[in-house]
Amino acid sequence: MSPSMVKTNKNALAAAPGCRDDCPGCPHRRMPRQESLNQKQTFLQTRLSTWADRIAAICPPDNAPFLYYRKKVCLSALWEVPVWKFGLIRRDAVMDLHDCPVHSHEVRAAIHLFVKSLPHFSAFPLVFYAQSGAQATLVVKQQALPDLSWLTSDFTCQLENTGMEGLWLHLNPAAGKNVFAKNHWQLLWGKPRSTSDDGFLYGPRSFQQPIPALFQQAMENANAFLLPRKNDLLIDLYCGSGIGLKRWTDQGCTVMGVELDGEAVECAAVNAPMATVLRGRCRDRIPQLAQWTKNKKTVGSRRLAFVNPPRPGIEPEVIQWLAQDYRPARIAYLSCSAGTLCRDLHFLEARGYVVQRIIPYDFFPGTLHVECLALVARKTAELPG
Repeated sequence: MSPSMVKTNKNALAAAPGCRDDCPGCPHRRMPRQESLNQKQTFLQTRLSTWADRIAAICPPDNAPFLYYRKKVCLSALWEVPVWKFGLIRRDAVMDLHDCPVHSHEVRAAIHLFVKSLPHFSAFPLVFYAQSGAQATLVVKQQALPDLSWLTSDFTCQLENTGMEGLWLHLNPAAGKNVFAKNHWQLLWGKPRSTSDDGFLYGPRSFQQPIPALFQQAMENANAFLLPRKNDLLIDLYCGSGIGLKRWTDQGCTVMGVELDGEAVECAAVNAPMATVLRGRCRDRIPQLAQWTKNKKTVGSRRLAFVNPPRPGIEPEVIQWLAQDYRPARIAYLSCSAGTLCRDLHFLEARGYVVQRIIPYDFFPGTLHVECLALVARKTAELPG
């Protein structure tokens, strides 16, 4: 690597306007890109040491997008006379990140508009600002409707100019560790759903990987491993808004997904209309999954699984059902926690599965975070099915 390239990689984020030196969000921002990847690779080799020889090199995003790539944020909000601050909580104060160079230009523009437009805390007790693509949510820590006199036609015109398409108010008197509650959502302006660049419907709570092209690469690797085909049965757990479901059904699979969030289930019904989607916790849907598998079984079909759980990993009841009852021929497991991935892979291997490969992805460049796609197959000594 040339000295000029090292300098560019090292300073692209740390030297960008708006990057705060005291911000803990991107601890690798001063490192050359390769040094950051090396540290993450070493972490995975240690944390997943049982399979160290099967861990691929981390897949970085094309063109190293250190800057302006995050279109999904969730920031704490605090009124500090005479202004609002949106950012990270640190020592009981909010470190404002209004100009964070990791956030997309649309996110930055929307934050600046809200900061200058919202009334003081006594009239509008805002605690969180969340944005998912073109959908924004103001989380207020009370049950009663707050002052909305600031929501003028001039404001909504400016908001639309930032690229926003929907603005929500979420009344959550218990907001704290959990940002969102189930009920008390109100659309203040715009439309309730937006469409991503790749044509998928999403809403204000929708999870979106920050670098869609890299996520697409992960899904292609999962697809190449699973090799889904006509008449195969594929279960997609923690399926979100149906991006994977659409891929599997397009290849002729018979597919069932399970997702807890109601908004994601609604979007999945539109994004992947050929799939069956159940709403609820995966562990609570085991009886329906078992019955569906029994009803859909055909001669020559294989059982496959794709799982993308949150940080706690696969629920104990679910992984037990997967390994001992459903017994898929192959499992593609996209994990955001090396710790729970390690636990779950040990569980699967103890029940007749082999980890063939682990592919890491740098979805959050500049941070400590790294995600992994584990490709797991049932031992070939068993009969297919």
